[in-house]
Amino acid sequence: MSFSHMYLSNIPALQDNYIWLLSADKQTTVIVDPGEVQPVIAALTQQQLIPDAILLTHHHHDHTGGVAELVKRYPALSVYGPEETRSKGAQFIVKQGDTITAAGMNFSVIDVPGHTLGHVAFYCAPHLFCGDTLFSAGCGRIFEGTPEQMYHSLEKLAALPDETKVCCAHEYTLSNLRFANFVLPEDSEIETYKKQVEQLRAENQASVPTELQFERKINLFLRCQQIDLQRKLGIIDPTIEIWQIFARLRAMKDNY
Repeated sequence: MSFSHMYLSNIPALQDNYIWLLSADKQTTVIVDPGEVQPVIAALTQQQLIPDAILLTHHHHDHTGGVAELVKRYPALSVYGPEETRSKGAQFIVKQGDTITAAGMNFSVIDVPGHTLGHVAFYCAPHLFCGDTLFSAGCGRIFEGTPEQMYHSLEKLAALPDETKVCCAHEYTLSNLRFANFVLPEDSEIETYKKQVEQLRAENQASVPTELQFERKINLFLRCQQIDLQRKLGIIDPTIEIWQIFARLRAMKDNY
C-alpha cells in the first residue's frame, strides 16, 4: 500500500491527549486509544468515517475511557489490546509478533513494557502508534516496568525505518524540549526546534506526528549512547550499561 493513500488525523482530547484515526480509503477507520467518546464521534461524523476497530496501547483510563460508549454506538467494532486492557473492553488480546488487519490495513504489534508492564505499540508503515512509550523529544514515565525494560522498548522503536511517523498519545513536546535544552543548552538543533514548537503551540497546532529520523536527533532518550550526553550527566564510567544512563536521565526528567 502506498503511504500516500493513508489518511491520518489526531483528535485532541482530555487535557493533552491525542486520539488517532487512520484510514486507507476515507471510508473506514481505526481509532487508537480513545480516552473519551465525544471528540471521536464528532471527528467520525465530520469526516464521514465508519469505525472498524479500536486499538488500545495500554490500560490507563485516559486511553480507554471512551471504549464502552463507542462499542455501544458502533456494535460491529472490534477492540484489540494487550492482556491488561481486557477489563477495559479489549475483545482480542494481542502481543509481540501478532499482525492484525483492520479497516483494510495491517498492523504489527510490538511489546514495549515500561510505562505499564503490558504496553504495546502498533505499527502500520509508516505510522507508529506508541501510546505513552515514545514521545516527541521524550518518553513516558515508568509506572509499572523498570528502566531497563523501558530502555529496551525504546531501542525497539528506534530501530524502525527513518520515515516512521511517531504518533504518540500526548502533547508533551514543548516540556520535553525545555528539559532537553536544560541538559544540552549548546545543542542548536534542540534550541531551534524548541522555538518552532513554541510557535506551533501558541497557534494551538499539534507538534506530532514527527519522523523517527528527526527524533533520533532531538530526543535525548534516544541518544544515551552518546559521549557528550554522558559527560553532561557526569558519567565517566566506561563499564556502565546504556540502560543505566537512560535510568539516570529519566530520573532527572521526573524531578525537573
